[in-house]
Amino acid sequence: MSGDNTASLIYLVVLLVAIGSWVFVQNRLSLGKVIQQLAIWAFIFIGVIAVYGLWGDIRHTVQPQQMVLEDQGQVVVPRSADGHYYLTLQINGQPLQAMVDTGASDLVLSMEDAERIGIDTETLRFLGRASTANGEVRTARVTLDDVSLGATVDNNVSAVVNQGDQRKTLLGMSYLRRWSSFEIRDSQMILTR
Repeated sequence: MSGDNTASLIYLVVLLVAIGSWVFVQNRLSLGKVIQQLAIWAFIFIGVIAVYGLWGDIRHTVQPQQMVLEDQGQVVVPRSADGHYYLTLQINGQPLQAMVDTGASDLVLSMEDAERIGIDTETLRFLGRASTANGEVRTARVTLDDVSLGATVDNNVSAVVNQGDQRKTLLGMSYLRRWSSFEIRDSQMILTR
């Protein structure tokens, strides 16, 4: 332990003793109640540390992740808390989360996601139009080198980039049709190749 760490530790112990002495003197008549309150705070502190330390395990239980069953040619996606299904794809070698949208005709990239996977959005020509819940938006057609989901890789995948305000990439029917089937059962979407 270095000299600075030792000095800090001594300072903290002295500070804790001073505060503890003050609490003891102020509450000497109701010491049992003070000990009870300190125990409650200690349990709260230990609980917070336990949740923080175990958060990775808790998160997988509370928020299940997609599973790739390669031997069965399936991808199983749990429904998220907001009621949607999200897939994590590799597009042009970059991981990208997309929301499954059976109402979308195409794989629709947000501007931010398009830039993240290496598309130069400054040179795109937004000649297409699409009707959305928020009105009409302009789109630009692109071809993605590869789209991977688990062991399944599709090359030269057609997609569009949405010029409008879109936060998530939408995984529409043009991609879902590449799978032999997709079904929703027991709060899970199952894609089979």
